Amino acid sequence: MKKPTLVLDGDQIGFNLGETVYEVAERSGIDIPTLCYDSRLDPFGGCRMCIVEVEGSRNPVASCTTKAMPGMRVKTAGGRLDMHRRVLLEMVVSENRELDVDPLSGYASQELKLLADRYDARSGRFNGKQSGQSFEDDPNPFIKRDYDNCISCYRCVRVCAEQEGDYAITVVNRGFETKISTEFEGLLNDSACTFCGQCIQTCPTGALGDLKALANREVPGETKKTRTICTYCGVGCSIDVLSRGEKVIGVLPAMDGPANKGALCVKGQFAYDFVGHRDRLKTPLIKNGSGQLEPASWEDALNCAAEGLSKAVQEHGRHSLYAIASGRAPNEVAYVMQKFVRAGLGTNYIDNCSRA
Repeated sequence: MKKPTLVLDGDQIGFNLGETVYEVAERSGIDIPTLCYDSRLDPFGGCRMCIVEVEGSRNPVASCTTKAMPGMRVKTAGGRLDMHRRVLLEMVVSENRELDVDPLSGYASQELKLLADRYDARSGRFNGKQSGQSFEDDPNPFIKRDYDNCISCYRCVRVCAEQEGDYAITVVNRGFETKISTEFEGLLNDSACTFCGQCIQTCPTGALGDLKALANREVPGETKKTRTICTYCGVGCSIDVLSRGEKVIGVLPAMDGPANKGALCVKGQFAYDFVGHRDRLKTPLIKNGSGQLEPASWEDALNCAAEGLSKAVQEHGRHSLYAIASGRAPNEVAYVMQKFVRAGLGTNYIDNCSRA
């Protein structure tokens, strides 16, 4: 069946029924600016940055909430659209304490800054009353709540509800008194927050920031991003590890990770200190004749372990051994572990440490 088409900036493009104009444009490589949009969330249409002109429509419409229709003719940029976006950005920026936040704040923290530069919206002509109320005294160790930089896009509230199902934060008040709050305006530690960090990573202004990563802002060197897999369980969440030199300074969830699609738990997001911990073993250790641990090569350590397992089987029988697989290992490693125990040692005594 032939796909329906629309005309987007002069080009005829096919689409699937149910797609929005924004989704069609994004898939076609056309960049429509947004502030309240997150592909993982239901379209909100609050920021109005994504407006487009549709032939036959009296006023521009929000592309993130407008369904694509056959024969529709759409213009995404230029003229009054760019003027509207610039004025809107100037007003948004005027309410915030600062625009140039540290990139370590979070995955999306540079979105407002980049749009303001793109549309030359740093004029300051609307400077006046500022909105927001920061929670500098919140003692939680993970999330910086700097709501003086909040633009009320509600992405944090929506990701907490729609993606995590925690409903730990919400929107209260109206106008300049609008703010993000927990129940009874309490601390995050006393709320339903699980510290997954999703609110941090979707915030486009750095109003919510990664406290652990920001604590490393003075570490010298260029920030390197390395794609890897979280080590904390067998789900296989993709993460981008941020490092400077030999030091891990933060973790970002991979928005295109096949297993997690940008989601992480509190461990995957914040518990990376073990990587460079001073007590972490850097070489295998084997006990000497007096029972003291000494550094050894991997070959000697593996041979020692094999000899110990063989000796236990010979002296006490195969059922004297019991294996526990790590819950931080992926499925492939778990398979090899059980194969080794069953086929190699001849026993079915194996379990894992991941029981809930």
